[in-house]
Amino acid sequence: MQTDENGLFNFKSIPPGSYILRVGFVGYQTYQRSGIVINSNAPINLGEIRLRTSGANVLKEVVVEGTVPDMQIGIDRKVFNVDQSLVSQSGSVTDLLSDIPSISVDADGAVSLRGSNSVRILIDGKPSAMAGSDITQVLQSLPSNSVQRVEVITNPSSKYDAEGQSGIINIVLKKNLRTGLNGAVTASGGTYRNYNGGIALNYRDSSFNYYGNYDFRKFRRLSEGYSDTRYFENNGIIDNTNEGDRSGNAHTAKLGFDYFINQTTTIGLSGNVSIRDNQRNEDIFYRYENLPDLEGTSTRYSRQTEDDFGYDLNLDFKKEFKRPGEVLTFNGAYGRNKEDGVNTFIQAFSNPLSPADRQINDTYERGNNINLQLDYTRPINEDSKFEAGYRTTIEQDDESQISTRFDPASNRFLPDYNVSNKFNLEEIVHAGYFNYQNKLNKNLGYQIGLRAEQAYLNTITENVNPATPENERFTPGRLDYFRVYPSIFLTQSFSNEQQLQLSYTRRVNRPNGWQVNPFINISDPLNIRQGNPNLKPEDIHSFELGYTQEIGNTTLTSSIYHRRVNDVIQSITQRIEGSNAATISEWRNISKNESTGFELISKSGIGKAVDVTGNLNVFYNRFEGATEFNMPPREGINWDANLSTNIRFSKTLSAQIRADYRAPRVLAQGRSIGNFATDAALRWSILNNKGSLLFNVRDVFNQRRFGGYTQTEQFIRNFRDRRSLRMAMLTFSYRFGGTSDRDKDTKENWEDGEENNQEP
Repeated sequence: MQTDENGLFNFKSIPPGSYILRVGFVGYQTYQRSGIVINSNAPINLGEIRLRTSGANVLKEVVVEGTVPDMQIGIDRKVFNVDQSLVSQSGSVTDLLSDIPSISVDADGAVSLRGSNSVRILIDGKPSAMAGSDITQVLQSLPSNSVQRVEVITNPSSKYDAEGQSGIINIVLKKNLRTGLNGAVTASGGTYRNYNGGIALNYRDSSFNYYGNYDFRKFRRLSEGYSDTRYFENNGIIDNTNEGDRSGNAHTAKLGFDYFINQTTTIGLSGNVSIRDNQRNEDIFYRYENLPDLEGTSTRYSRQTEDDFGYDLNLDFKKEFKRPGEVLTFNGAYGRNKEDGVNTFIQAFSNPLSPADRQINDTYERGNNINLQLDYTRPINEDSKFEAGYRTTIEQDDESQISTRFDPASNRFLPDYNVSNKFNLEEIVHAGYFNYQNKLNKNLGYQIGLRAEQAYLNTITENVNPATPENERFTPGRLDYFRVYPSIFLTQSFSNEQQLQLSYTRRVNRPNGWQVNPFINISDPLNIRQGNPNLKPEDIHSFELGYTQEIGNTTLTSSIYHRRVNDVIQSITQRIEGSNAATISEWRNISKNESTGFELISKSGIGKAVDVTGNLNVFYNRFEGATEFNMPPREGINWDANLSTNIRFSKTLSAQIRADYRAPRVLAQGRSIGNFATDAALRWSILNNKGSLLFNVRDVFNQRRFGGYTQTEQFIRNFRDRRSLRMAMLTFSYRFGGTSDRDKDTKENWEDGEENNQEP
């Protein structure tokens, strides 16, 4: 056994007999004592044992050079240690995710995994209670250097949340566990007035680990784009170009401690706070042709301010038992968020007979989140293991939009009840699971699991028009369903570090807050967007065959996967009845979708100075179509690829280059365009490797664009967007503090390894 921090040790349940005691430590002579006789129920105190230094094996100095691998392959996940990602440093977590194989991010910050934007995003293994109904806002405001690693689980077992069509992305934030006082400070600045700053502190002794960090992010993103719509019926045309400027400030802080009650029991308390403000400005310039109710041009100015505040509190408990690997863990989390905003629209027309349209929208959102989770793991023998657990999540949202429109006759703003309402949402999920793992022989293993979930989605839409009769003012919605989600894994190990795994899981994609919220988004009055409170959850069946092999300095991970989705949730665009020009995009359930694909990830070392990571994902996608929306079946082959190269010029100077390409993609009502971008970074270690200077450029050649076309029986619309122009950042980082030699030798490596294997 190992002694504790004070050199104490205690052997328990030793059978009667005669024993030899040996004590050893690096740099000291081995101590040996024989003839120790143990009798039943008779404890022995061996007193103080002193070790003598050894001149023969004293370590004068040990220098270990190397870095944590930027990609590690686990049985059920890929782990990306993002400290090695230079190109995304000084950006947001959204920027960081866009640089990870299998993951892509669109112009609005929505995250996709293997071509599907139905992916479950967790922070430290839990849904973020600070995020409210939109996780993308938190990801865009959180600095990338606050993240330790990202775990990608494409076919999760029954142990994990069943939510997410394409799998789970778990973002693990940094939490220092070294002995003594340690810390780090960062500061960065770049083009378009983007600035970051942060400090992290950690102090640990034998009983407590205290940690805290604060990050500030001042961001600004410029955008530009266009959209042109051609109507088949009357050859009508609407063209528009747009210019956007989004900026804001984000303050995030984390504070917590862990108390080591004894060697097997730990309890922790922590809290996170996020304070954000945003300003979104957009100017849209329209041109109209052959439309009876529109002619000439118009200009629409949109100005929006928004203040967000969120926090969460966490209680964690971990108990390890005598049996190695037997662990009981508990997490309880409560979070609250609020969001207040004002959006002002002014649209002026070139036609003197068309008066200017002026509108003000006041938005309000309040949310509460509760997460309770209990997990138990018990190894049965060397080859078998049993896992079981329970989770309850409760999300409550209260949202409203009060709109007023300028009335020229009275020369004042009057309520506009057509786009004013209140919306309440309550989502409750109770889940229990079990997993059993064993081996059929030395090289063939299996795991079977079952997760049962009872889910409720309750909504109330309130019409705030005082003229509405009381019995018609409230429209309730209720979704109540019970489902079981099985999972089966078969794993065959071969010689030479080869492994083949076949898996099947059933999953679900529940509609989120903004998809079910019936608020009408009129930021572009000719392209209106609206949620649907009657959406049903998607039912997903996922199959995957994975193969991993190490050949010298090269690791190859390949996967063949097939995914069938029933009740697909899709945004459907149609012309508004009675209008010659305006369209509305609504979320609907449309029959089925099937995807079959192949993914390859390769990591190769070229000498000691260069390593290359490549990712290729090719998949065939088929939408069955929906006759009720006049949507024919659509199918096609989609693919994307990226290549990342790390170069170490010396012990203190390194560089990284990343190229990413996303091919045109088949959509339910059209097709997207291809997207190519290159990022680059250079890092110089200074101050005896405790500090560093980093210069990185995102989208070096200013090529990152999003767009495509949407086509229905009534019109075809082409669109393009650029939501982030080329950006350069310079960052200074400095680490301080130290770790005791004893801690380095006996504890830190074990804890880092344990933490790297933890599961959400």
